Amino acid sequence: MSPFQRQRVLGIVVLALVLMWLDSRVTWLEPVRYITGFVLAPAQQTAMIPGAIGNWYSESSTTRQELLAENKQLKARTLVLETRSQRLAALEAENIELRELLSASEQVDDRVLVTSVIAVDPDPFTQQILINKGGEDGVFIGQPVLDAYGLLGQVIDVAPYTSRVLMIADSNHAIPVQVNRNGVRAIAVGTGALDELELIYVPNTADIIKGDLLVSSGLGGRYPRGYPVATVSSVENIPGKSFAQVTAEPSARLDRSRHLLLVFSQGAAKVPATEIWKEH
Repeated sequence: MSPFQRQRVLGIVVLALVLMWLDSRVTWLEPVRYITGFVLAPAQQTAMIPGAIGNWYSESSTTRQELLAENKQLKARTLVLETRSQRLAALEAENIELRELLSASEQVDDRVLVTSVIAVDPDPFTQQILINKGGEDGVFIGQPVLDAYGLLGQVIDVAPYTSRVLMIADSNHAIPVQVNRNGVRAIAVGTGALDELELIYVPNTADIIKGDLLVSSGLGGRYPRGYPVATVSSVENIPGKSFAQVTAEPSARLDRSRHLLLVFSQGAAKVPATEIWKEH
């Protein structure tokens, strides 16, 4: 820096100090300072632009990270709430089923034990389930099993804490029934399909019509009398044949009931497992 430039800078500094001293001592410089503010305002605003841009970028980056984090939390919370909602729906359905089962148990005169289905036989040619009550709970072979809507089947095998139930829809199962309307007796056998039973050896002249309720007759001593078994869904008289073709829909919800009733009845005999199966 040349001597002239140093003198110039020194003079500016001295002038600035003098003006500052005068500004603090007298008031007649206020209009000058005010007007100077107009002149210097654009320069001041321009000087503040880099800082403002830096602050905006920093705030934007922070806000974006916060929004991403909040969005992630909300998604997780939504997933949790949806899962809970699904669970509540399942619990509500189970609660309804338990209330219906309780209502059914109040209508049963015999002593009952509530049990739950824990497994279904995967074999497509059998209709069997596994329940969570066994010999330690007093379960016995041949014991009737009901759901909230009707007779579901009978116990065919007993372990200490589980039992196997043969459902009435199994093709190896047969049960004596009678028409609730008039007492006409028949034998209902399983077809292997959960939604259909077949009545065998029904004469063409038998008074059985669509919509008749079939209940257990109690004959044979394996099932107590009077439990709903099925509702007649079709009756067909085939010319040239002595017997009518009669099908019925089971009253029990064989494909969906989870909570069941084991019936302890004087009318339900304890029979060997080999006598459970239908003889052909």
